[in-house]
Amino acid sequence: MVERKMKRYQVGLALFVTLALFIAPAMADGDVVELTPDNFHKEVGQDRGALVKFFAPWCGHCIKLAPEYEQFASYFKEAKDTVLIAKVNCDEHKDLCVDNEVTGYPTILWFPKGSLEAKRYHGIRTIEAFAEFVNAEGGTNVKVPVAPSYVVEVTSENFDDVIFDITKHVFVQFYAPWCGHCHNFAPTYEKVASIFKLDEDVVIARVNGDEYPEISEKYADNGYPSLWFIPKGNTAVEEYEEGRTVEEIVEFINQKCGTNRDSNGQLTSQAGIVESLDALVKEFVAAANDEREEILAKIEKEVSGLTGNHARYGKFYVKAAKTILTKGVDYAKSETERLQRMLEKPISPAKADEFIIKINILSTFSS
Repeated sequence: MVERKMKRYQVGLALFVTLALFIAPAMADGDVVELTPDNFHKEVGQDRGALVKFFAPWCGHCIKLAPEYEQFASYFKEAKDTVLIAKVNCDEHKDLCVDNEVTGYPTILWFPKGSLEAKRYHGIRTIEAFAEFVNAEGGTNVKVPVAPSYVVEVTSENFDDVIFDITKHVFVQFYAPWCGHCHNFAPTYEKVASIFKLDEDVVIARVNGDEYPEISEKYADNGYPSLWFIPKGNTAVEEYEEGRTVEEIVEFINQKCGTNRDSNGQLTSQAGIVESLDALVKEFVAAANDEREEILAKIEKEVSGLTGNHARYGKFYVKAAKTILTKGVDYAKSETERLQRMLEKPISPAKADEFIIKINILSTFSS
């Protein structure tokens, strides 16, 4: 059975690769114009401005940027008479790249209308940032879909209020617009912020070190991007020196903040669980009906001493125990099944979080 599936997979893969080879020439360039020594001066420095990406096929940063740049170009195809979005393969056209003083990849240059005097692009390499730059330089007004950002922008005016808010856990990045590592890290940081957007006591923030040097000189003396963590209820600043993948940062924040998110932003099976109630719940489940009232009182007493999110979760423990007293132990299973069906329907992320927490807590009463 496994061998048959593997053979079907291999045949399918072979067909896919064959088709890809046939259609690749038609799809490769998309809305980005490929420039060569034969057409460079016919296209650049003429009657429209040009944004040109100089790249190498083996460059990891170039490979990562390619789909973003292609998507960006697709939004500007209606403005092609005013603005050219193009690229140069520096492996194939070394002299063209040398002539434009390209020394690293990717290099993105803006050539104004009627000029070969290039201006280097130093901004963040996102669709929104490219569009803002080209609209400003080229006189266009192209609108692109803007992905919501959950990163809090910190300035000198709000620095203390955001960074040293003792009611929040704060994870902050110090960056500079010209920093290549910052550009590459930006999508990762945005995803981390999106993952924790529903956790009200977690703040993912950033500071532009170029705009606020007086702040960056104090906190980013090791270069950009610098990452720091300030725990809730404290103003002690801890430098983050661990890995910089989404998974590694999420794991760090979970450990420090008591959150329970995975790298997709979903709550884990530990979300909502209050360890101090485990023994009482087991005692409650194992007890006879006439003994459960007394154990419920113990649960209520323990919950009354909880704080923060644990206090909120504790209330549901009490509600679940009280309902089991009136409806029986099968309530936990039936309610879990109902909530799982609800999760299969279109609901808000906040409501999904609520259902997952309730399911996790109910599982402690049915085990």
